[in-house]
Amino acid sequence: MAEAICLFTKGTIIIKSPKKSPIFLRMIVLVFAMVCGVYICSVCLNQTNFGTTSKLLNVEINKRHCCDYEVDRSQTPYAHYPKPETFTRAECACNPVRYFAIFSMQRSGSGWFETLLNSHTNVSSNGEIFSVKERRNNVTSILTTLDRVYNLDWFTSASKNQCSAAVGFKWMLNQGLMENHKEIVEYFNNRGVSVIFLFRRNLLRRMVSVLANSFDRYAKLLNGTHKSHVHSLEEADTLSRYKPVIDLSSLVTDLKQMDQRVSEALEYFSSTRHIRLYYEDLVKNRTKLVDVQDFLRLPQMELTSRQVKIHKGPLLEHIKNWDDVNKALKGTMYEKFLHYNDY
Repeated sequence: MAEAICLFTKGTIIIKSPKKSPIFLRMIVLVFAMVCGVYICSVCLNQTNFGTTSKLLNVEINKRHCCDYEVDRSQTPYAHYPKPETFTRAECACNPVRYFAIFSMQRSGSGWFETLLNSHTNVSSNGEIFSVKERRNNVTSILTTLDRVYNLDWFTSASKNQCSAAVGFKWMLNQGLMENHKEIVEYFNNRGVSVIFLFRRNLLRRMVSVLANSFDRYAKLLNGTHKSHVHSLEEADTLSRYKPVIDLSSLVTDLKQMDQRVSEALEYFSSTRHIRLYYEDLVKNRTKLVDVQDFLRLPQMELTSRQVKIHKGPLLEHIKNWDDVNKALKGTMYEKFLHYNDY
């Protein structure tokens, strides 16, 4: 194409370039826009994939489980992360929970001991749940009840729910425990349940407490109300005024049966993770409570109880036929109980 030449009067010559086609320019702009679009889309897709991968990774990590890396590896089977069916543990879902059961006999200090445990902000000890016969009718009902307790789906006034660090209950030896010990041992070992044995050294004092409590169940000395545990010195003094008469004909046999029952329990559950405590030791030495908290891997706290001891002082003050009891136990293996105090 020939160039256009323009002549001006002063001798100036201007040469004009030919006009380019507007279609060509549009094509260039379109191609540039497409390249930019492809680039931007690829960057966005990469970022989206990364975000999705990260989210999936986070979910996977959360689902993989809440492991407490500070837990000793030997304790791993005893650190649990229950998922209750009746509520959500929310922010406490990754707090490990330890399962326990207190094995004891009536009037051995288990009620007092349980109030001490429940004064800890992270402990839920749910009482004597197998006192209800329907829950211990057979092994199936026992194991079903245990599942509910350890899944945190058992609610009592002691339940700390979401943020429990240890959950358990009291189980008396005469509440289906001994009869089904094989299945219960297997369950405890499979589920990582720890056992706290709590017994009384002085079985004669336990006998006095059992007889006095049994009498008050019908006499209702406290203004027509029966109380197994009291929270004032006045109430304790009222209940301690009753002095039971000990049956001498079966005294030694009854003490022997109690002793044998304790020995059998210790033998049956020896394969479980356990700790053995005695009421008298707890009364005299509160540092034993530190051992209990260490056993359950709990943060140390000062444990308290409002319960007041009922039968204080020497046994001769609490047995009506003391002289006869004293003679009956002289020379036997249970003579030591006559003068052994737990106050």
